[in-house]
Amino acid sequence: MSRKLRFFSDQISKAGLSSSSTPSGMQREMDLEELEIQLAEHEIELLEMNANSEKLSRTYNELLEFKFVLQKAGGFLVSAQSHVIAQEQELDENVYSTEDYVEDMSLLEQELKQAPSKQSGLRFISGIICSTKITRFERILFRATRGNMLFNQAPLDEYVIDPSSNEKVKRTVFVVFFSGEQAKSKVLKICEAFGANCYPVPEEINKQRQITREVLSRLSEFEATLDAGIRHRNKALTSIGYHLKEWTLLVKKEKAVYDTLNMLNFDVTKKCLVGEGWCPLFAKAQIQEVLQRATMDSNSQVGTIFQVMDAEESPPTYFRTNRFTHAFQEIVDAYGVARYQEANPGVYTVITFPFLFAVMFGDWGHGICLLLGSLILIIREKRLGSQKLGNFMEMAFGGRYVILLMALFSIYCGLIYNEFFSVPFHIFGHSAYRCRDLTCSDASRMGLIKYRGPYPFGVDPSWRGSRSELPFLNSLKMKMSILLGVVQMNLGIILSYFNGKFFGSSIDIRYQFVPQMIFLNSLFGYLALLIIIKWCTGSQADLYHVMIYMFLSPMDDLGENQLFWGQRPLQILLLLMAIVAVPWMLFPKPLILRKLHTERFQGRTYGILGTSELDFDSEPDSARSVRQHEDFNFSEVFVHQMIHSIEFVLGSVSNTASYLRLWALSLAHSELSTVFYEKVLVLSWGFDSIVIRIIGLGVFAFATAFILLMMESLSAFLHALRLHWVEFQNKFYQGDGHKFKPFSFAALANEED
Repeated sequence: MSRKLRFFSDQISKAGLSSSSTPSGMQREMDLEELEIQLAEHEIELLEMNANSEKLSRTYNELLEFKFVLQKAGGFLVSAQSHVIAQEQELDENVYSTEDYVEDMSLLEQELKQAPSKQSGLRFISGIICSTKITRFERILFRATRGNMLFNQAPLDEYVIDPSSNEKVKRTVFVVFFSGEQAKSKVLKICEAFGANCYPVPEEINKQRQITREVLSRLSEFEATLDAGIRHRNKALTSIGYHLKEWTLLVKKEKAVYDTLNMLNFDVTKKCLVGEGWCPLFAKAQIQEVLQRATMDSNSQVGTIFQVMDAEESPPTYFRTNRFTHAFQEIVDAYGVARYQEANPGVYTVITFPFLFAVMFGDWGHGICLLLGSLILIIREKRLGSQKLGNFMEMAFGGRYVILLMALFSIYCGLIYNEFFSVPFHIFGHSAYRCRDLTCSDASRMGLIKYRGPYPFGVDPSWRGSRSELPFLNSLKMKMSILLGVVQMNLGIILSYFNGKFFGSSIDIRYQFVPQMIFLNSLFGYLALLIIIKWCTGSQADLYHVMIYMFLSPMDDLGENQLFWGQRPLQILLLLMAIVAVPWMLFPKPLILRKLHTERFQGRTYGILGTSELDFDSEPDSARSVRQHEDFNFSEVFVHQMIHSIEFVLGSVSNTASYLRLWALSLAHSELSTVFYEKVLVLSWGFDSIVIRIIGLGVFAFATAFILLMMESLSAFLHALRLHWVEFQNKFYQGDGHKFKPFSFAALANEED
């Protein structure tokens, strides 16, 4: 039945029709047996119509070719006959007209005079062939007949449907003149080998005209018959198309039911079916209620038994999401589905992902454009959700709430950076700087002095255009990137603590969480602290120098790079703690696991053999735990822990450096926006010509829309994705689970067969 429905769908699409659903009032209930009979009848009817239409089309195309051959080959024959008639007239006038010659003519000459067309013994074959084969065809004929043939060809001006392949091809009409039966058989074999269609054309003009009239009349009859057949076929396909979606869904449901029934097993008595499956805990009562209602509706004498059982394999992972959180959960699941009951990073991704995007995309003018686009998608979500969208639009529509939050955070970060299409505004009051004297130029921002408190919110607009703009913004964004990176990496390590606490793994907490926190914060947590102290105190200390010589010469005096009292002893202590944290991560966990394994199974091998079958049934996990611990391999566990420790130590450095992409992308976006504003819009506005201004405005709008809003937003999106997948999630997220996929009739409509 599914195959028949696919056949109907292909036929409808080939006919250029659309399958529209029947109005709800006109739909009627139909069981599977009735539908099967109906589909079989429709299939037989369509196959008969297709076969008849194919035969008629083949005959019609052959007649069409015959018509072209009559037109083109008839012209060759008429010209040849006129040439023969001219020769005969010349003989009649010069030779046969004398009375003496007529009396002295031999019997052979008299017969030749009566039948002049038979003098030469020439024969011909006419037909039509594909234009791409005509050169090879002529060459083979020439070689086969050793040059004893005359070949004429006439290409057709229009494409003709080949009756054998039913494809439109360029065709050429040909006429081959030859002599003898042997040559005729050779020519016919060559025509057959090249796929040429041969048609008989009479020599006499009257017969040609008569056959042409017959062919034209038959062509008109076939055209009328084919049109009537197409109309009848389209009518039948339209009636099928009204019910196609309804029938397809019914068949999909039945297939899904039978597929599920195939997963069930008979019980011992062979009187009922037993099925095992997964369901969310919150749905147990609902499932029991539905099963009871189904038992009553089906008048079953045996009730349905719903029993919770223990399972050896890990359950699937299921997170309840809504329209808002679904896209964020999909971002996490694209990396890997969470292991059952481990911490879900999707909860934090709702905020951290759009925020890190906005740090790189901070411009409240561009943020407003993104906001308008996301609001359009959200307002029209009901209509767009029921339509079939393209790949790009479907991706944008699925992430409409992600774009909304990215836009809001971009506006927020743009206000902090004080950038509106790269232009600063005095939104939160006057600047904290003013010119020292009247010679101060607003264009160069030289000679500014601070005369009041700091700008209330964000970057002071006076920094724009000043000599120290780039060093100031570079320093600000680079340090801010390190702070954000250290905070997010600490969050990831803290979530590993909650994973260990939830699963009751004190080993992971003591020998993984604690040394990781110590190592990361002894180095990069300390760097974040120095950045905050430097901002608060206004110190001129060189943090590069402090961090480098913390490793190279920790005992040296810091001098002018000292930010607070007791900094040098603290640095030595933190360095020692970081060094101790590495073996703390590496050695204790594998050794403790080996000790636990030895203690748990030492001297108990024979006790396991004495366990009854009843005990295995009551404690299904016991056999599994035995198998797991018997397979314990210390070298494998140690190598795995060593890889994990080395990866964390090296990753702490590389991951912190990776967060500098926040600074780089933000700087690139700001500078690119400035270039388009100053070198395109402002430059074109300096001309008096309205045409140049319109062109400049158009180029600026195009660059803003396609480069800054589309390409830059995609770049920032991908970089934020990488920061979450690698730098954040590798601290705690296993991502080796499998997603819960419940049996659902509602999801069948969107699934392929």
